[in-house]
Amino acid sequence: MNALSEDTGVLAPLRVGAFRALTLGRLLMYLANSVTTIALGFAVLEVTGSIVHLGLVVGARSLANVALLLFGGVLADRLPRALIMQGACGLAALSQAGLAAAVLLDAASLPLLVLLSLVNGAAAAAGLPAAAALTPQTVPAALLRPANALVRVGVQLGMTVGMSLGGAAAGLAGPGWALAGNAALFCAAGLCFALLRLPATPGPTAPAHQRGGVLRDLLEGWREFTSRSWVWSVVAQFTVVNAVISGGVVVLGTGVASSSFGSGAWGLILGLQGAGALIGGVLAARWQPRHALRFGVALILLEALPLVALAEAPHVPLLLPLMFFVGMATEQFGVAWEVSLQQNIPSDRLARVYSYDALGSFLAMPVGEMVAGPIAHRLGTDTTLLGMAALLIVATLATLAVPGVRSLARD
Repeated sequence: MNALSEDTGVLAPLRVGAFRALTLGRLLMYLANSVTTIALGFAVLEVTGSIVHLGLVVGARSLANVALLLFGGVLADRLPRALIMQGACGLAALSQAGLAAAVLLDAASLPLLVLLSLVNGAAAAAGLPAAAALTPQTVPAALLRPANALVRVGVQLGMTVGMSLGGAAAGLAGPGWALAGNAALFCAAGLCFALLRLPATPGPTAPAHQRGGVLRDLLEGWREFTSRSWVWSVVAQFTVVNAVISGGVVVLGTGVASSSFGSGAWGLILGLQGAGALIGGVLAARWQPRHALRFGVALILLEALPLVALAEAPHVPLLLPLMFFVGMATEQFGVAWEVSLQQNIPSDRLARVYSYDALGSFLAMPVGEMVAGPIAHRLGTDTTLLGMAALLIVATLATLAVPGVRSLARD
């Protein structure tokens, strides 16, 4: 392990068997989750033909995810995290297999679709904090930055390929068979997590019978989260940023694209953002600034540029490079954030802090998506996009003003 820690090259973490299993498992898990997003939507429309019902089924998955996320963090700080990931993948596979069988056998009903979607959301909530907290258990501390960059490259690749694969599979074989194949993907991810060979998971030192209940664990995680100004201020920043991007790019951006340059070009623009994120992950593995979090937070200012462009100059030649560089910038921040948490939060509380972080993101995105349309209807799309850009800039500058964010340095 000491010899390995001296090699801090980009690919050095891949020499560790446990890290390879984790990276492949997370790639497959995000691939399967992305396929779920597409295939489930087509399945609901095939069965019910109703956009309203589609919203209910997809919303049920999101609701279960948000409602149980904090409890997923508690579990991941109490139990072996690899075991939790195996259980989460197994539960997700069962829900996908159930959905596939119901669709293929013409036995699907709205209540059944909602129920199985809830189960899938619960599985995601159980797995997310554990997966995020596993990386520092697989590699030496000196390899945390390249390890996190490689994991995030795998995640980005899984999400990008999953969207295309889900649409292609649903179109060629039908949503039922797409969901059946997705169950197999979750099983493969679970097998990867079963192959993880880790030291004992750091956890509470007190015997199980002396520990407090779930509420006490949640409060302990909350104290850990709020005791560090750089943690809660960045999460607050990204609550704003995620709401702005969800409403400004996902909702209003799609509308601008539809009325100007078309959906095909918009898909290319978003795809180039994903390509930028992949390259940004590789660069983040190679370059390690001492004040990485401060640098990463500052780069988020670039996310305001596409919003301004959509409002003032919605031209494909301008948006393509802007979104590419935004993808790179976001990934620089993402790696810096992961490493900062893993180096500074005690391992036995790390998953709970991750769960509070994820909760802020998950709550913000639907809020942004829901309010963007009504605000744009009242104020106009261009004004709303410019206002969102200003809000993002203010939130980011306020975060950079926090001493803890400016001073935090990597080990």
